[in-house]
Amino acid sequence: MKAITPPNESTRLQALRDYGILDTLPETSNDDITRLASEICGTPVAMVSLVDSDRQWFKSKLGLDVSETPREVAFCAHTILELDLLIVPDAEEDQRFANNPLVTGAPYIRFYAGAPLVTFKGEALGPLCVIDRVQRTLSEGQQQSLRALSRQVMAQLELRRHIASQERYRRELENYQTRLEETNVKLELESVTDDVSGFHNTRYLHRYLDGFFARADHNSQKLSLVFFDMDNFKSVVDTHGHLLGAQVLGEVAQAVHLHLEMEDRIVRYGGDEYVVILPDKNKEQALAKVEDIKAGIGSTTYLQSEKLHLRLTVSFGLAAFPDDATDKRQLLAEADRCLFRSKETGKNQITVVVK
Repeated sequence: MKAITPPNESTRLQALRDYGILDTLPETSNDDITRLASEICGTPVAMVSLVDSDRQWFKSKLGLDVSETPREVAFCAHTILELDLLIVPDAEEDQRFANNPLVTGAPYIRFYAGAPLVTFKGEALGPLCVIDRVQRTLSEGQQQSLRALSRQVMAQLELRRHIASQERYRRELENYQTRLEETNVKLELESVTDDVSGFHNTRYLHRYLDGFFARADHNSQKLSLVFFDMDNFKSVVDTHGHLLGAQVLGEVAQAVHLHLEMEDRIVRYGGDEYVVILPDKNKEQALAKVEDIKAGIGSTTYLQSEKLHLRLTVSFGLAAFPDDATDKRQLLAEADRCLFRSKETGKNQITVVVK
């Protein structure tokens, strides 16, 4: 006789899915309990059986070769209807099972006892069951032991689910941490990036210089700073508008970047004024680099995409540490003063600190 469907079948099946146990590999913790059930009850067959929608699947089995059977012939499908043990002393004498193919054929079940595996919400997932091929029963002590072992199976399932849940939480936390770090890196990059040029901004400049002068060995290092801005840039904006003026600012920065080495940095200081950081270069080395930059800017045609073919000149101011300054503030001031001097004395030139 086929077992009726439990009234809580949908929630029971969902609970079974939530444990993530179906079709998993054998585990010693369950196999140990199955063996204990077999030895305590004196039966050749014992199983941890889980009743799925159309089958019973054996998480652990002793004395059986198959891993599952159809639910319609499963003794365990009847067990999940019980609140306590289901004991069948002689299946041939029980009208529910007398014509069952598992009774009339292999494995020739005569005796069956199953203790439901019940969740804390009352859903029976299946049983821990023992089977014999001869008529028999269980003592009170054996029944109590089978109940206790079924609770241990549930404890193992709960532990397994808890571990799986913790692992999912750990992965989610790692993924969240990765996304957070990526976001922080992006935000940090945005905080030191100039929107117009796409290169660094003044926040980056001050962080860089603060970091340099905070180093214990900075007195033995070299650092040159170059201020520059475009000559007559206001006329560019007045003639072509602010949008194209901003485009020119970006194109000039790109032209300068072509002449920089990997460790060099370009910073938009404000308006059309830029700063170039040249680490590990003394004044003479920096001056040679600035002359290349000046030539590169002057030989570049700007706003070609707008078919305007604009040419520009640029004025520079150069100061070096430790020759011209002893700290950040002085280095910035000296480079800026030199730029002002270039603008004041005719533009399109490079001015260095002279002592």
